[in-house]
Amino acid sequence: MIEVKNLIKSFDENEIVKNVSTTFVKGKTNLIIGQSGSGKTVLLKCLLGLYAPDSGEIIYDGVSNKMMNDSNKTLLRREMGMVFQGSALFDSMTVLENVQFPLTMLTEKGDDEIRQRAEIAIQRVELEKDYKKLPSELSGGMQKRVAIARAIVMNPKYLFCDEPNSGLDPKTAIIIDKLIQEITKEFNITTIINSHDMNSVMEIGEKILFLVNGEKNWEGTNKEIFKTDNQSISDFVYSSELLKKVKKYL
Repeated sequence: MIEVKNLIKSFDENEIVKNVSTTFVKGKTNLIIGQSGSGKTVLLKCLLGLYAPDSGEIIYDGVSNKMMNDSNKTLLRREMGMVFQGSALFDSMTVLENVQFPLTMLTEKGDDEIRQRAEIAIQRVELEKDYKKLPSELSGGMQKRVAIARAIVMNPKYLFCDEPNSGLDPKTAIIIDKLIQEITKEFNITTIINSHDMNSVMEIGEKILFLVNGEKNWEGTNKEIFKTDNQSISDFVYSSELLKKVKKYL
């Protein structure tokens, strides 16, 4: 679980994240949503430790960021997995080598154990027949699955996904959503997904944080989001013509 208390982050006196407080639940898929410029990416980077908040507090399973020294922060980062928007695979490395990379760089494990753990992660995302392939030989959805395998190979407590469905067709996007949700529950991870994809919101939004201009405007579940009287979230959800048609039947 990650608790956020009164978090503020500014750049050049421009306040981007404004006094946000929320809780991201362990074992559930937590989504941060909002329009471009709403502050969701900056909030995600604060949670990752890439940005230091100006004020406020982030508590990781009972341990506050305010109490952490550099050594503690390094250990915390090793408990985090990250799925980047563009997958961020190494072009010259095979699937197996890409997934092995965090273990090779961040642990002192032997080659046999590194390979074994990487193969287990690759099997979990159903790419065991492709472990010798290069990223250029894979589809976009397969590349995303490699990125997920690499993110979970260290057995993280926290999994962060930045627009994991970006560039994917709707069918493949649903597969990736379900995979992330299954892994979240299987390993009891605190998973936080930065997304603008309403299909993801509807399919796996077990906890949703909606930001408007850097402020928490609404939070709830995918079941509650269609029943709320909050006009801002309703406008966001029903911004597409398809969902406007769906709304008529709700």
